[in-house]
Amino acid sequence: MKNMLKTTILLAFLTGLLVLIGDYFGGTSGMIIAFLFAVIMNFGSYWYSDKIVLKVYRAKEVSPAEAPNLHRIVDGLAMKAGIPKPKVYIVESGMPNAFATGRNPEHAAVAATTGILELLSYEEMEGVLAHELAHVKNRDTLISAIAATLAGVVTMLANWAQIAAIFGGFGGSRDDDNGGIIGLIVMAVVAPIAATLIQLAISRSREYAADAEGASISRKPWALASALEKLEYGNSHYSPKVSDVQAKESSAHMFIVNPLKGGAIQSLFSTHPATDERVKRLRAMRF
Repeated sequence: MKNMLKTTILLAFLTGLLVLIGDYFGGTSGMIIAFLFAVIMNFGSYWYSDKIVLKVYRAKEVSPAEAPNLHRIVDGLAMKAGIPKPKVYIVESGMPNAFATGRNPEHAAVAATTGILELLSYEEMEGVLAHELAHVKNRDTLISAIAATLAGVVTMLANWAQIAAIFGGFGGSRDDDNGGIIGLIVMAVVAPIAATLIQLAISRSREYAADAEGASISRKPWALASALEKLEYGNSHYSPKVSDVQAKESSAHMFIVNPLKGGAIQSLFSTHPATDERVKRLRAMRF
């Protein structure tokens, strides 16, 4: 509930930023056009997200005969979560990770890499897949699409502002009332950064929520905590083979741990909260 409230507040801030920047520019019609364009682009991706992502990572759907343990875990967790069983996929990659996709629980899929299957124990995989089913149950794909739409519109308007700044602003008293060309430049630079940071904060909030919900589904928070520690270490020391499927920046937020390496600056723009904090919260849970 706490994470859902935080997500709602962040979405409200993102919406407010959109209204503020639209009001600043005074281009209501332009804002509507940008909004509609972003809705079409992002919800097109949302509607076909399962097919797009699974194809990008060359995921192969596996039967119960091909992956009996994986199916056994998903069967049990889906029943506990009260959702339809998602399709089960395996990605051929030594990168230890997993993700879920799909526009709703009725059209969902979970995918695990060969690397994670080799690294984790049965109970740790339960923890990981419970986390992924929590994303499905909470419809986080939809929440991400809404956040991406709002952030996308802000970025589009900011790009228009940059063009306007180059050619002398939007003209007239509007520029004078709102700080002129300097205000326009500040808005063009600050607004997209703020929108991105809020979008990433929403993503991190949903990860915390999925950890808590997943722990509730599996009743084994310690198993997910142990898995996260192994996955953090495994991804930071992962050396890809030529044949391995590599993580893409555009879909890195979908994985249970960030598959992309980065330093302190990148952590500010990370789609995932710090693993240490996630583990700390999980180990404090009692059922």
